[in-house]
Amino acid sequence: MRRSTFLTGLTGAAVLLLTGCGTTEPAASGGSTTTAATASSASSAAGSGVASSSGNTAEAGGPVTLTDSRGKEITLDAPATRIAATEWNAAEYLVTLGVQPVGVADIAGYETWVSSAPLAEGTTDIGTRGEPSLDTLGTLDLDLVIVTDSLADGALEQIEAQVPVMVMAGGNATDPIGAMWENVDLVATATGTTDAAAELRTAFATTLTDGAAAITAAGLAGTPVAFSDAYDTGSAISIRPYTAGSLVGAVFGELGLGNAWQGVEGDPAYGLGATDVEGLTTLGDVPFWYMASDSTPDPYADGLAGNAIWQSLPFVTGGKVQRFPDAIWMFGGPASMTQMVQAAVTAAQAAPTAAPTSAAG
Repeated sequence: MRRSTFLTGLTGAAVLLLTGCGTTEPAASGGSTTTAATASSASSAAGSGVASSSGNTAEAGGPVTLTDSRGKEITLDAPATRIAATEWNAAEYLVTLGVQPVGVADIAGYETWVSSAPLAEGTTDIGTRGEPSLDTLGTLDLDLVIVTDSLADGALEQIEAQVPVMVMAGGNATDPIGAMWENVDLVATATGTTDAAAELRTAFATTLTDGAAAITAAGLAGTPVAFSDAYDTGSAISIRPYTAGSLVGAVFGELGLGNAWQGVEGDPAYGLGATDVEGLTTLGDVPFWYMASDSTPDPYADGLAGNAIWQSLPFVTGGKVQRFPDAIWMFGGPASMTQMVQAAVTAAQAAPTAAPTSAAG
């Protein structure tokens, strides 16, 4: 599996089944647990370039009151420590804040797509992200379940009947970075880890500043970049452009990069567009960066290997196609976005060679 290459100076202070927001593997059955030992949450945060939250785990205290994305006020007797997360971004937030979740949806998919925040051994798989197992949740003695607004109809009400639920917005293409921090702050409030959240902000700000300087030094400041993922439908390669309203697009914007997907409309939550290989002909000679996973055939290198249109595109003939390292979650939190910055800088610094090449360095 491809992994991120971490850049000195950027560590700062610190199908394919389309389900919910991202590309994933089929969900594991509810009730299973992780078997491979993983790093602690503190070492995970340090390795991803995000400040360690050591000393900022859920603090003992009185009741916690917060208002979730529904506008619903939630009161907990104390900061939550036994938590399940139905979406991977919530699980990542928890781990980077120093609180290991006891349950996470589709752990096999998480471990395929998220490397910034490893789960503890023994974490329980609670089923699918859109419709977790109520029976499994009922066995975990939970203080809180964190979900997004993309649950299947009726699932929220069923979960809330047996345990407190905090709803986060899945995304917001008008301010994706702001939406990420709103979610981090919600999780930090619920878990008594607001000091750790502040550390994450400081570390990520440093990452962006250092990343922007590296992009400028590489000569790419202001350059429009096309970032995407793709999947094989069986009859064609379907491509998902990450517009300026995507979290990745917004982070790249903070690095001083432009967005080459002009005229492509992204969805209101995640800023994702839709196109095909013919649609790539409008891009021009731009850097073309993408995410894929070794768990499936590469949609570009393999899926379009014999495609005449693909082979004629200027960024293909010019060697400007670069695949990012595996397991950087495109819809994640500051830890995943730190990895995304690192991969972007590596790609910017890499001299064009034959396409596609790897941004892993």
